[in-house]
This record gives sequence, C-alpha cells and structure tokens, in this order.
Amino acid sequence: MKRRLVAILAADIVGYSRLMSADEGGTISRQKACLEAIIEPTIATHGGRVVKRMGDGLLAEFESVVEAVQCAVEMQKALAESEVAFPDDRSIRYRVGINLGDVVIDGEDILGDGVNVAARLEGLAEPGGICVSDIVCQSVRGKLDIAFDDLGEIAVKNIPRPVHAFRVGPPTTPTPAAVSDLLPGKPAVAVLPFENLSGDPDQEYFSDGLSEDIITLLSAWRSFPVVARNSSFAFKKQARDIRAVARELAARYVIEGSVRKMGRHLRVTAQLIDAQSGHHIWARKFDCVLDEIFEIQDEITQQIVSTVEPQMAKAELRKTESRRAGSLTAWDLFLRGRAHLHLFTPVDNEHARNLFDRAIALDSQYADAFAGISLAYQRDMLLEAAADRAEWEEKALAAARCAVTLDSESSFAHYALSGAHIWANQHAAAIAEARLAVQLNPSNIAAWLALGNRLDITGDPEGLPLLQKTLQRNPRDPYNYIYLGQLGRAYINVRDYEKALTHLREAVRLAPDFANNYHVLAICLGHLGRVEEAREAVRRCEALRPGFIAKRSHWNIYLDPAANLHLVEGLRKAGPLIG
Repeated sequence: MKRRLVAILAADIVGYSRLMSADEGGTISRQKACLEAIIEPTIATHGGRVVKRMGDGLLAEFESVVEAVQCAVEMQKALAESEVAFPDDRSIRYRVGINLGDVVIDGEDILGDGVNVAARLEGLAEPGGICVSDIVCQSVRGKLDIAFDDLGEIAVKNIPRPVHAFRVGPPTTPTPAAVSDLLPGKPAVAVLPFENLSGDPDQEYFSDGLSEDIITLLSAWRSFPVVARNSSFAFKKQARDIRAVARELAARYVIEGSVRKMGRHLRVTAQLIDAQSGHHIWARKFDCVLDEIFEIQDEITQQIVSTVEPQMAKAELRKTESRRAGSLTAWDLFLRGRAHLHLFTPVDNEHARNLFDRAIALDSQYADAFAGISLAYQRDMLLEAAADRAEWEEKALAAARCAVTLDSESSFAHYALSGAHIWANQHAAAIAEARLAVQLNPSNIAAWLALGNRLDITGDPEGLPLLQKTLQRNPRDPYNYIYLGQLGRAYINVRDYEKALTHLREAVRLAPDFANNYHVLAICLGHLGRVEEAREAVRRCEALRPGFIAKRSHWNIYLDPAANLHLVEGLRKAGPLIG
C-alpha cells in the first residue's frame, strides 16, 4: 500500500434531501453551478485536487494544510454571496471538515482514518461553517488571519478515540480604539442569561429581567467593560462551554446562575467564573421573598465588583434607591414590557407600551418605563408600523424627554432620547444625547452604534470607523443585521462599494426577511454595475414589503443632498423596476 501525508477537505450540502424534495431540477442546476463556478476553481487555485464527488458532497486533498483552510474560508464566503437572494430554507449551504493525516492511495481515491476524521469533522460544522482537527488548528495558527473556537474533545461515530475539534471563526481584529480608549486594559465581564427553573415558561421574563438588571448595575461601574446584553443573551438555551463563550465575547469573567420563582418566594443562585482557568471564584445561593430581590441584585453586584475591581469607589455605583422606591409590581411590569421590546415586532411593541403604561400608573417616577415607551414608538417607525408617523415622532420625543427629566444619569434614557431626536430629524440634539449615553455607560454598545450612525448621517468622518469598530465588539447581537445595513450604507457613501457589499450580504444573511437591507443592497449592486443582482434585490424587497422601493426613491437620510442623490442614483441603475 502506498501512503502519503495530505490535508483532507470533506464537504457536504446541508439538508440536500429537503432541497431536492422542494425543487429537484432547480437544486441540481444550482448545485452544479456551485461546483463548477466556485468550489472546484477555488480548490484548484489553492493547489488542491478533487478526489471524488459523492452525491451531495465531495472530497479533496491538498499538499498544504494552510492552503486547504484558506480554500475553505474563501469557498464558504463565495457560496454565501452566491445564494444571498434565496431564503434560508432554499439556499445551498455546505458544511466543511478539514483534517491532516496519513492516507492510503487507491488509484485516484484516498482511504483511511485521516479521511474518516475529516468526514466526521464536516458533520460537526455549522451550516456554512468549517470545522478542523487539532493538528490543523496548530499547523495554521498564526499563518492565517482567522480565529478558532475550541469545541473540545468530541466522541464521533466509528472513530475509536474522541476528536479534538475547532470551529473556524471570523478574521481576528484588534480591539477598537474608540471603545478601548474608555476601557483601557480592564478585564471584561459577561453576564449570561440566568436559567428559569420555575417550571413555568411564562416566568422566563423574570429570570431574563434579573440578568439584565445585573448587567445594568455592573455597567454603572465605569472602571471595567461589561459585555452588551444582546451579545451575552445570544447564548441563551445553548450548551455552554464557558471558555469558548468567554473567548467569543472577549470576556475574562463570566457570571451565570438560575432563578426559581414560586409565588412570592425566590431561590436565586449566582456564580462568578474565571474563564481563563475555568475555576469558580465564588458561588452563592439566596432564598428570599420577592420584596428582597433588589437587595439580592445589589449583593450579587457588589460581590462581582469587589472581585473584578476591588479598588473602585462605592460612589461609582449608580444610586438605585429612587428607582426602586416605587411598586414592586411596577418593576415586574417593566420586566415584562422589556421582554416584549426585545422581540422587535409591531405586535410586541404595542404589548410593551401597554405594560410600560401600567408600570407608570403604579410609579409615575419610573424613568426606564418612559424610555421603554419611547423606544417602542421608534421601533414601530423603523418597521413602518406607525399609525401616524408625525404623532409617533411626538410621542417618542415626549416619553424620552420625560425619562431624562426623571433620571438625568440614565444612559438608557439618553439613548432613547437620541433615537427620538433622529426620527424627528433633530441631528445635533441626537448626537449630543448619544454622546451623553456613552459617557454615562461606556458599556452601552447600542449607544455607541447609535452615535456612529448619527455621525455618519451628518457627514462626520468619525461615524463609519466607529460603526465598524463597535460592531467588532458586539459579534453576537441579534440586531446586528440593522447595524450592518447602516455600515453598508456608510461605505456606499464613501464609494467603497466592495466593502459595502460584504456587510450588506451579511446583513441579508442574518435577517432574510428584513426588507430595508435589500433596498440598500440594490443601491450597492447598482453602483457596481451588477444590474441583474440589483434587480433581484429589488424584487426581494418588494415581495417582503410592497411599495417600499417607491417610498425610498427619494431617500433623504443624509444631511448632504449630494449623498442622498448618490443613493438614489444607485437604485436607478437597477433598471426599469424603479419608477
């Protein structure tokens, strides 16, 4: 038997049987196009050889493991871009596994454990993702600008020993200066959503609300960064490898816990973990009645703070007594409203407003509830669900101004007021409020992103890099499709269409049903001269929201009329679908 050491790449289409069942002819045609236009040329470019096709998959070998990984990254990127016009349930996506091992040569075929491990790694990859073995990771680390997530040792079918697997992540990037300047060299803290052990799914809002309140309280200590709520909540209901989670969130410390609520009785557990060592620094269990929940929050926060930053002065902790002097029922209603607000639909926006109104009826000084009402009106306008646009603008402004009046030290309130000002085209006030929001809480990622967007709209050159850098600090936010759309528009404004296209395709991939991003994608493709793709983006936008393109045919998002004309011109290049 002849043997040789090679890098083996195994690839397979996700959900092939389902795709064939839905559209056999179309699936076969698109699969062939993917192979002939993307996969096989990319493999050849990196010195690889297609060993064989296997129905919905293929096997390839490379002399260089670095070339094999680079090939997989480029291949997956190109495949994602080629399928962007199709919804998730119809798009062709591959899983890829890569191993470096000794193989047996059998004519044109290769056999052996090295091949089998590559196939098992492919099965561990996410749709559109890449999974590699430990030896591959060690061989290419430092040679390619990519990150690796350690998945640990995993037992796989028909392989006698566990496989140490790594997931290939996005390109590594330095910490953004705009954020890190305010948070120099301090260890970040991530609060994972507390687990609901009440046996009642309707109590989920309470455990989530407790976790979010702890994030807010920790953020008030401005001496160290706290991971944004939306990024840490992306790990809700997932099996957690604490070290992998911490690496992805760039956190040194992780807080996790659970809540069991039975009537007015509570059991709360909380533990602080050093993610570098994996060791528990402290863990506590609290048994109490609901009336004592604020004291528990404070105690958990104080213990975390005293561990992470023991030299901080107590004066830095936000004074919460005034907010908490009101009704416990008002606080409970606020938690319920905030849970609806995070769902980001017109129906949930209405539910949120009703719950915030009820909280204010019980506690007229509840600043956060007023801020929540303002944000609900703003999200209606973003989703074009406002019953009366002018009335919604006025109500958003009134509620946010009331929030700031009641609590001038609240970053959340100033963030809400910044948004209300921008919807009312009051740009200078919007920027001033966004700056206040980030000064009051440098961990408020949403406020940083809002500031970047406001600056870009007014033509300030700091806006685009601020959006870019802040997004890098917030990789798991479920609303990143909105921010990526804003970043794509900003790159169009500076005529960097290729970078704009990269961000807009990712925005569409993250939220294929969000019409706004197809509109901006069409503008970008129009300027690139890719007319057919631009027209397809227009069709997708109109299918999701009929009449949307006509409304945006004279889009006045920027203060500079020339910038707005540039956007309209890109849309017109999409062809006669635009009136």
